[in-house]
Amino acid sequence: MAETFFSPCPRGLETLLAEELGRFGARTVQPLHGGVSWEGDWAACQRANLESRLATRVMWRVAQGRYRAEVDIYKLAYSVTWAKWFTADDTIRIYVTAQKSPLKSLEFITLRVKDAVCDHFRTVAGRRPNVDTADPAVRIHLFLTADTATLYIDTSGAPLYKRGFKPAAVEAPLKENLAAGILRLSGWTPGETLLDPMCGSGTFLIEAAMMALDIAPGLGRRFGFERFRHHERSTWAAVRRAAESRRQAPRVLPLFGSDIVGEWVRRSRVNLDAAGLADCVRLDRADLLERTPPAAEGVMVANPPYGVRLGEAEELAAFYPQLGDALKQRWGGWRCYFFSADVELPKRIGLKASRRTPLFNGALECRLYEYRMVAGSNRRKGDEAAAS
Repeated sequence: MAETFFSPCPRGLETLLAEELGRFGARTVQPLHGGVSWEGDWAACQRANLESRLATRVMWRVAQGRYRAEVDIYKLAYSVTWAKWFTADDTIRIYVTAQKSPLKSLEFITLRVKDAVCDHFRTVAGRRPNVDTADPAVRIHLFLTADTATLYIDTSGAPLYKRGFKPAAVEAPLKENLAAGILRLSGWTPGETLLDPMCGSGTFLIEAAMMALDIAPGLGRRFGFERFRHHERSTWAAVRRAAESRRQAPRVLPLFGSDIVGEWVRRSRVNLDAAGLADCVRLDRADLLERTPPAAEGVMVANPPYGVRLGEAEELAAFYPQLGDALKQRWGGWRCYFFSADVELPKRIGLKASRRTPLFNGALECRLYEYRMVAGSNRRKGDEAAAS
């Protein structure tokens, strides 16, 4: 029996996510603003949780209805047969988001949904579940439009970009599903040389290694649906076995990382080791402005600073022209991608971007800038043709 799901993702990756979900058995796939609506069976839900590199969550729709006031939302939430899917011993948390809702207080709506769920359990079980805002067993999401309320149960638990490892973080890290999406947008394929010259905590490198080895990103963690009363354990075991059977053993890959900050290189190494991928990537401490390419051609992907700290803007204003010169001098034959919210980057780098893809890092609007560096001999031929 087909169920209806919604999978949010970083804005700008909706079309890529729709294609990915289709490979997991999703049907009636519809990219929307900030995510993808789709239908499928529980095996497709389990595969999406286990194997999606782009989704943030997989949310199962359990009720939908029109509303005009808070009482209508209470009645909708009370009518759901929550006790079929979890017990009063399970802790809960309610999340509410809204677009153009006429209701004034989302905090009050959150309380009314919580009351409705607890009242339902008092009626059918004689006791109610407790609220746990830190690590709830069941996450219930309410989404409001101007006149429609939709209730979901989160089948994922913790966000899917939390792969289950990565102990050494850096400030303002790039989320794993956004990094995976950037790799997809770059057109990088396993077997191509990849370099992250500002590796930070190693997110691009870890995601690339997992793609190259066909490691499902969720193999190292648990999911919310595993706590459901109607959890199909035999189906889940088969889904996991299939993913495990495709997993390749770690090996040396054409993946390279470096950073000018030695501590960040160390953190990348710690995270790669925690993911079991330390032997797949070569790491060095190096300045991008001075380092040489690890191969004649390949893909460079980087998430440079955005210039939000005091003094950073001045440093970047000097850095970008030097970066453009370094790319022209040494990186012919490479496709270079820079993900940034800094509007000064394309103005100062001195290169014409062949593509600018809008993406969001949380609420922050960014761009993925593509620079295709022409190899020296080809550049000379182009210059001669232009002169003639």
